[in-house]
Amino acid sequence: MPVRLFSGARSSGISFNMLHRTDKSRLKQQYICQLEGVVVDRADMVKGYEFRKDEYIIIEPEEIKKIEPQTAKTMEILEFVKAGDVDPVYFESSYYMLPEEAGRRPYALLTKALEESEYVAIAKITMHNREYTVFLRPHEGGMMLHEFLGYSYQSGATIVDGDPLGGASLLHG
Repeated sequence: MPVRLFSGARSSGISFNMLHRTDKSRLKQQYICQLEGVVVDRADMVKGYEFRKDEYIIIEPEEIKKIEPQTAKTMEILEFVKAGDVDPVYFESSYYMLPEEAGRRPYALLTKALEESEYVAIAKITMHNREYTVFLRPHEGGMMLHEFLGYSYQSGATIVDGDPLGGASLLHG
């Protein structure tokens, strides 16, 4: 189901831009080669992993795509749980989830099923090259996606008092 995410909450912090004191124009960030002291174009940049002090393995974009999690392009719904069994204290970020054109019908069906059943979905999704456990719930005719606060989900694990999912477990990850 193709969807787009839009931030559901924004921080009220202040952000600053770096300016040139004399003419107040914004400054651009540049990457400088430490060895040659020259500005490097984006086309000449590669990603590297430092495996020993000052020794790197170059990682090509094709190699990164090969190791992307299964949820890099799709959302995997792990299970459905009663809405009241999930404690919002474990939510970190919230997003409005809106369907792409091709996903309107499945989105509407899932939203309606969750509304009528009073269940929510626990899912895995990849955002910003990182896999997250998320919680999907109906909201005002649409759907919200909530990111869990640094936890990974495991179904059927041992339950302790105060378990936010009452039958599943959130383990600190």
